[in-house]
Amino acid sequence: MTWDQDSLRARFCHALSEMYKAEVPLYGDLVDLVWKADAAALQTSQQLGDAAIDPDERELSTIRRMFAVMGMAPVGYYDLSMAGFPMHATAFRPRTREALARHPFRVFTTVLRMELLTERTRALARRALAQRDIFSPRLMELLDLAEREGMLSVEECDEFIVEGLETFRWHSRATVTLEEYQILKAEHPLIADIVSFPSCHINHLTPRTIDIDRVQRMMWERGMPAKERIEGPPRRANPVLLRQTSFKALEETVYFRDARNEYVKGSHTARFGEVEQRGYALTRKGRQLYDQILARVNREATEQSAGSVEYETILKKRFEEFPDDLAQLQAQKLAFFSYRVAPHASTRAYQGMKVVSLSQLLKANVLDYEPITYEDFLPLSAGGIFNSNLAETSQSRQLIMEADTDLDGFQRMLGAPVRDEFYLYEQIQQESLESCRQQLGVGSIED
Repeated sequence: MTWDQDSLRARFCHALSEMYKAEVPLYGDLVDLVWKADAAALQTSQQLGDAAIDPDERELSTIRRMFAVMGMAPVGYYDLSMAGFPMHATAFRPRTREALARHPFRVFTTVLRMELLTERTRALARRALAQRDIFSPRLMELLDLAEREGMLSVEECDEFIVEGLETFRWHSRATVTLEEYQILKAEHPLIADIVSFPSCHINHLTPRTIDIDRVQRMMWERGMPAKERIEGPPRRANPVLLRQTSFKALEETVYFRDARNEYVKGSHTARFGEVEQRGYALTRKGRQLYDQILARVNREATEQSAGSVEYETILKKRFEEFPDDLAQLQAQKLAFFSYRVAPHASTRAYQGMKVVSLSQLLKANVLDYEPITYEDFLPLSAGGIFNSNLAETSQSRQLIMEADTDLDGFQRMLGAPVRDEFYLYEQIQQESLESCRQQLGVGSIED
């Protein structure tokens, strides 16, 4: 057996999780809690007779090459300046439904936008980042080998995991002085987190749950420092997009260099544990409706100076405007679906027809459909998670929020175009319809 991207991706994800458990023990407790919550949710579902729930510049360019070895590509561009963060991002993930079904490992990867920093902080950040080389020589050799040969041996895959983990390992010794760290942190806490250390360490790993509300309650009951509310849409019968919560970042001991180039004890707060529940992928029309409703929610909450409880009330009330019925989501083209010929369906009458409408086939129970899972991220929700884990408010938040997006600059650093997530979901939907068309023997199925 040689290079299997799905297997390698699964093994790397597991190894990364085990490393993070060792570094942040509370994350291990959170994973155990998610398993218990999901088991309870499944038991409740079965008792109620529900259908069973189907139970997750060079640096950037090299990261892209590294994830490509595991069958992961950059999907989606996320401008985090809208949430007050001097960063933009993408998500590296598998693109096909088959690969996602085998292992849906995804990594939300942020890049600091130097042009959004003050001149003093920008110069300091560049000096600090110039000191580090986050990729081992052997990892670079393996990337070259994988690209040149199109494969890795079993032994080389083992090496790839070991060397790749070092890119993300936590280091408690900073590359900046305490004074420099405080300058960076004063401008924005995440600048200090990105710039001050010798690696691109992970801020959090995210187990996936089937009942995030239950997990949130259990975190509170166990005394975990959970954030006040779940980010994303409200609880629904037909969940959409993504809901997230987390336990808050813990203060960790780190060491900074002093004037004599010796290390002195300090602290840093950045790493936390997140949980997510994924719903249905929305079409552009559905996403536009979602964004419009959420904008009204946030505007109303701001006007009322709403706390977390009041915010939830406003959120639930406003989202009554978003259909929570599967048939309506399909008929109004608000979500993406995968179609298949229904078992024992009478298909003979359609053979040889030039055109047949999708609605006609659904009404006749010739086709079944199921929603496509959302595999991507929400910048405002990510901002809410980060904000709940920051000890201080950014001095430059308003200036950052007024910045323009920079997709072109991001893609130049990446060395490749970012895939459009809507296109990928549309492709999955169309491929399912094409398979149905061939099975039915019709010329085309009009959506």
